Formats: sequence, C-alpha cells, structure tokens
Amino acid sequence: MTRAEFATPSRKQRVRTLWISDVHLGTRDCQAEHLAQFLKGYHADKVYLVGDIIDGWKLRGGMYWPQAHTNVIRRLLTMAKRGTEVIYVTGNHDEFLRRYSKLILGNIQLVDEAIHVTADGRHLLVIHGDQFDVITRYHRWLAFLGDSAYEFTLTLNRWLNHWRARYGYGYWSLSAYLKHKVKTAVSFISDFEEAIAHEVTRRELHGVVCGHIHHAEIRKVGEVDYLNCGDWVESCSALIEHWDGHIELYRLADAQAKEAQLKSEMVAG
Repeated sequence: MTRAEFATPSRKQRVRTLWISDVHLGTRDCQAEHLAQFLKGYHADKVYLVGDIIDGWKLRGGMYWPQAHTNVIRRLLTMAKRGTEVIYVTGNHDEFLRRYSKLILGNIQLVDEAIHVTADGRHLLVIHGDQFDVITRYHRWLAFLGDSAYEFTLTLNRWLNHWRARYGYGYWSLSAYLKHKVKTAVSFISDFEEAIAHEVTRRELHGVVCGHIHHAEIRKVGEVDYLNCGDWVESCSALIEHWDGHIELYRLADAQAKEAQLKSEMVAG
C-alpha cells in the first residue's frame, strides 16, 4: 500500500463541500497522484476548483501531461457524472479560460468567482485571489521571473522528497518552509490576506475561500473568515466542509503521519 493510499479514508467519506486550488496540471511538480487518491476517498455534493488547476503558463512553453494528470481530470468528471456539482473558478495560470466564464456543461460550471453558503449560514466569496496580488496585476514580468525562481525551489523540493521517500520519511515541503522563514514572503502573504479580507468586508460577506499564494490556512482576519486551500504542488492541502458547516483544513503530511501512527499502534498491539 502506498503512502497516498494511507492519506485517504478506506471508504468514501460523505461531505458537503471540497475546495482545492493550485494543482498546476501540466507541470512536473504537480502532486497529481496524491490528489487523485484524495478525491477518490470522498463523495461531496460540491467541489470547487479554486483556480490554477491547469497551468497554461507552463503549457505554452512545452507539453508535459503524464497519465497521472489525466487521472485527476477523469476523477473530477466521474464525480460530476455521479451527481457532484463541480464549480471551476478561474485563476491567473488558467486565465485562458476566463473568456468562457459562465459556461455550464451538465454538472460542471466555469466562473470567475462564486458565493458559497455554508450549512451554518455563512456567505463565503470563492475566488482564486490573483486579483489582490499587486505583482500579478501590475508587474507581470516580475510574476514570470518569480515563477522561474519558484520552479527552481520546487525542483530541489522534488529531489529532496525522492530521497526522503527512499528512506521511509513522509512528504515535506522545502519551498513551504522557506516561505515561512523569508521575511518578504511573510509580508507578502500578510498583505494579500488583508487586501482580500477588505474586499469581503466591502461586500458584506462573512468570509473568503481562496488560493493563489500556496499557503494553506484557516484564520480570522479581523471579523472575516479567511480560508486558503493551499495547493497540490507544495503542501498538498484542501478544505473540507462537513454537514454542520464546520470547515476542516486537510494536509497530506498530517494525514500520512496519522496513518503511520495508527499502523504502528496496530502492529504493536
């Protein structure tokens, strides 16, 4: 049994909503195998794809599309076929889809943003978030430059986790670690959160579900519920709404650690 299989329930868990973002299908650092296994473990009424699911920036430079990436698409289509409402919210890396916003194909919708009402009555703005990133909006050349530096960090991250797996260690993100340590990155994240929370307050909503900055988090920003899905490149994280409206932050590393502990307890017992 693989580590990815340990990270999901043995039976499909019924939940109200799933949110995933920043999958970056079409790139070598996309953790498609883990994502497909995660989706396979849940039955949800709604799935929100919160932007940057397909990396159009990278695909323009050359085609990279292994079977694992197709498996993610097939899993989402299967969920839609079985009654799950799939809402694709466009991001900056898949901005080529924004010209088709408001397209509806069966249970699949393509939008630029959405309002989600939780089971406990909260109204949440669902948006990728690049609209609140000054660099992405006004300095695209810097965004592309930063994307190249980020890709180099992810390459190191991929090799590091290759050797960690060989020696029996779980997934760990070097790039996410650096993001927490570099002061400019911490400041950027804080500015992003404040900007998007301000927009939510202006619209008189309760909170926001977003992605874009690859930093999974659930916290209060003032009176606003700020929920970031994270990504499936670094942290392998998602948001899960249960039937009472409670929203949980899922992290692959935490799930792997929990499963390893349970397995160890079973062997010891």
